[in-house]
Amino acid sequence: MILTADYHTHTPYSHGKNTVAENVARAKELGLQQIGISDHGFSHIVYGLRRREVEAYKAECAAAEKEYGVRVLVGIEANVRGESGKSDLTDADYENFDIYLCGHHIYVHYTKPFELSKYGYWNWISQSMLHCTTKRQVKRNTVAYINTVKNNPIDAITHLGYMCPAEVVEVAKCAADHGTYIELNSKKTHLTDEELSDIVAKTSARFIINSDAHSADRVGDTKLVEEQLARINFPMDRIDNIDGRFPVFRFSEFKKHL
Repeated sequence: MILTADYHTHTPYSHGKNTVAENVARAKELGLQQIGISDHGFSHIVYGLRRREVEAYKAECAAAEKEYGVRVLVGIEANVRGESGKSDLTDADYENFDIYLCGHHIYVHYTKPFELSKYGYWNWISQSMLHCTTKRQVKRNTVAYINTVKNNPIDAITHLGYMCPAEVVEVAKCAADHGTYIELNSKKTHLTDEELSDIVAKTSARFIINSDAHSADRVGDTKLVEEQLARINFPMDRIDNIDGRFPVFRFSEFKKHL
């Protein structure tokens, strides 16, 4: 397996250590043809990209692409903000980005104040401290994921189920219906072998592998995912950013019709 592109990397604009240029330089060293700089979305309380920084962010991406000859996609890892299905980007933001990722994070400005405790903190407590999950919680998380996919032209759901247990097959069915990829994240253990096998067997969802690199030395790192794929004999033709293949991203197609 040869990675064609890594679409999920971070820089100091959110929670990353290395600059845009350093991430892109690493991508070139690895022979990647594309890289996404996908910093945390505007609603992330602690590490979010700020709208006032977007022009500088875009300029750094453009400069790095010119310097290193690797296609650099200006991206964002937006946030699932509760059961309403609202995310970080408004229509006015769309022109500034090439790739639209979205996932669950804890410290987020949710759409309703009580959802910070109900959806943010409670997911964290139940997973990291209590190590148990209620059916009600799983249902609530599933609704949030599904409504977010339905209501936003998201390219990929990042680290599905990480600190946010959900009915992953139902989420994957919705993602497949709307042309949204399921990310296989090589930084965080998120889908169990059984969950991933069920998604493959019961849905037509397609996948991309991303490093979720928070430092340049992890750009293009797929080790964790490759180990899991080998365990479950995963059908590699379901992954669209390896072996010279490129994904057909929903967001870019959506913007053509604006």
